[in-house]
Amino acid sequence: MARRAVRSNSVKRGRKPAKPAPFRLFCSDLDGTLLGNAEATRRFTRVWDGVPHERRPVLVYASGRLVEDVRQVVLTSGVKAPDWIIGGVGTQLHDWHNEVDVEPSPADRRGWNLETIMSVLGTFEWLRPQPAKYLTEFKSSWYLPNAKPVQLARIRRALGDAGLDVNVVYSSHRDLDVVPHWATKGGALRRLCERLRIPLESVLVAGDTGNDISMFTLPGVRGIIPDNALPELLVATVPLPTYTSPENLADGVLDGLRHFGVVDEIPAAVDTRTAPERMEPSFRMLFSGTRLGILGDDDRALLRAAYEQAVSAIRRNITPLGFSACSIADNTVQGTAVNYHSVWARDGAITILGTLELTDAEIRDAARQTLHTLLRATNETGLVPASVRVRDGVAEFSGVGNIAAIDGALWVVIAAHAYFAATGDTEFLEEHLPCLRQIMVWLKAHDSNNDGMIEIPEAGDWTDLFGRSYDVLYDEVLWFRANICFGRLLESANDASGAAAHLQSSQRIRERVLEVFWPTTSRARPDLFTQRQASLGDTQYLLAEVTPFSFSWRCDVLANILAFLMNLLDVERARQAFHFMWGVGVNRPWPVANLYPVVQAGDPDWRAYYTVNLLNLPNHYHNGGIWPFIGGFWVRFIHRLGLHDVACNELVQLAKANRLGRVHEWEFNEWLHGGTGRPMGRTFQAWSAASFVWACHELEADPTNLRVDD
Repeated sequence: MARRAVRSNSVKRGRKPAKPAPFRLFCSDLDGTLLGNAEATRRFTRVWDGVPHERRPVLVYASGRLVEDVRQVVLTSGVKAPDWIIGGVGTQLHDWHNEVDVEPSPADRRGWNLETIMSVLGTFEWLRPQPAKYLTEFKSSWYLPNAKPVQLARIRRALGDAGLDVNVVYSSHRDLDVVPHWATKGGALRRLCERLRIPLESVLVAGDTGNDISMFTLPGVRGIIPDNALPELLVATVPLPTYTSPENLADGVLDGLRHFGVVDEIPAAVDTRTAPERMEPSFRMLFSGTRLGILGDDDRALLRAAYEQAVSAIRRNITPLGFSACSIADNTVQGTAVNYHSVWARDGAITILGTLELTDAEIRDAARQTLHTLLRATNETGLVPASVRVRDGVAEFSGVGNIAAIDGALWVVIAAHAYFAATGDTEFLEEHLPCLRQIMVWLKAHDSNNDGMIEIPEAGDWTDLFGRSYDVLYDEVLWFRANICFGRLLESANDASGAAAHLQSSQRIRERVLEVFWPTTSRARPDLFTQRQASLGDTQYLLAEVTPFSFSWRCDVLANILAFLMNLLDVERARQAFHFMWGVGVNRPWPVANLYPVVQAGDPDWRAYYTVNLLNLPNHYHNGGIWPFIGGFWVRFIHRLGLHDVACNELVQLAKANRLGRVHEWEFNEWLHGGTGRPMGRTFQAWSAASFVWACHELEADPTNLRVDD
């Protein structure tokens, strides 16, 4: 697994191979790989133009789009013009510079009859034909959302029974393409290499979905997989010589190109930012009245001070057992609040994730010790303690109402993978892999109806004292990511079959979450509950909760943010969710409230226990309170959408929120009142500080990259 690149002031630099690989051709998918973040796309173009001509590989784009569509995308998106285009999932081959199509040979028509294909597939009522603009003489394309294996098997059998020799390519949980037996991206790439007399051992590829698999499986080819790749590709490439980047979209491609020695330097995010006047109209209007542009000296100074204060706050939470939830020296607690003087599974894991780019040895040791403490206290069934008390090392396995915190275990698996990926600590993996296996078994046991999703008891996650249960979006997103992370750990331990099984599970979870939590009238089913759910219309975000009897239509801000950051939610739907959240002002007065809209007394979702300790009154705590740790995720969410200036502006606002305090400045409070913006929670909260540091690194707004005198 890759280590996230170390960043300098003007470029991102990584360790280069001892000898640059002599790649003669680079072939990349477009949508979800080089496209999806306009700023990252511009970084790719700038870097590719900077590769000396004598060692620049032939550039090929392989897309499900048709050639003419690819040409338009290249001319309008800012992506580098290629040398060749493989279009229509391998049915087209086009010479860009000479504007010449390579026609299929007469032999290529054997076993292919478009009329017969249309007739056969037209008998399946659950298939919907794609518009004519996506079709060619050698490509029959259909929509089939969340296809079941039995459906794909029936399609292939019916086509074979009709005497057709074809490939059925299914990708992105939606697109079904029927093409000639020779027509795949990989098949077209092989033919192009033969034409150009380039051996496959000199070819590097990049992609993110199932229709890219055929490129990766060509013998001798090496591949780049960005972090946003769908599980269908991850499963197929477990045994292959690929580099999986921790970066997303075009940034992941660039990271991979640097890993393989094709490129040397990557421009800083500020150098490829989208200026307000260059934004698409819908975003330009959305940010009307928002001050954007390169940060001034005052803002740079604020961020530099905030970063240093955040690191100081993290240090306050270092204990012999790992990271405490809040600074023990600065928080006098009584009653149930004594739990704050503990190493928490959830808080500790998020603190680890936020601090992995710090080179401070003491902080890195605390990250390792946090995982040791939690995993060594995990019981024989795989139940991770909710917390471990610092004063005596006693593990607590439940919280308020004696309810277990399911999400703590999920976060620990995710953090364990991130820690190993960053450090390569094989001793850690060898010691704790058996325990992590048992944790995954314990978590899987919560899928009581075998539908892929886990069932959560009421108040059984971070929103303790808040009424959610059964299929809760936040927990399902973490469950999806935990399966990917554990699969990657198994891959590192040379357990290929185990890795593939968990990656396949993550694919099933993703399909179910998108089907259940993103209602749309286009796929309403006949059952009564789904009809009720579809009565929402075409939603703009993932719903907060679904039970067998009802659903919560509210927007769980953290869960929607995590769904994109953890690569469950695609870019287009993430953009919709962002439009909604920004439009309703979840980031005001500070970034960001955890819930919109709040639950009021008398609302069907109201619970009498929301008044316990006055925690979940409207705009309090989990009922619309402002959480700085979520604010850090929010900033990263915006940046990954390709809105660097907006993300920087929100980072400044988050710094100002963290500067607030009850006693003195820079308290990095646990939470703030959703209406007044005043600090309400514990001071020097570890995850508040760590999430801010994480956002600074991702935006290249840490002191190394962001100097007042620049």
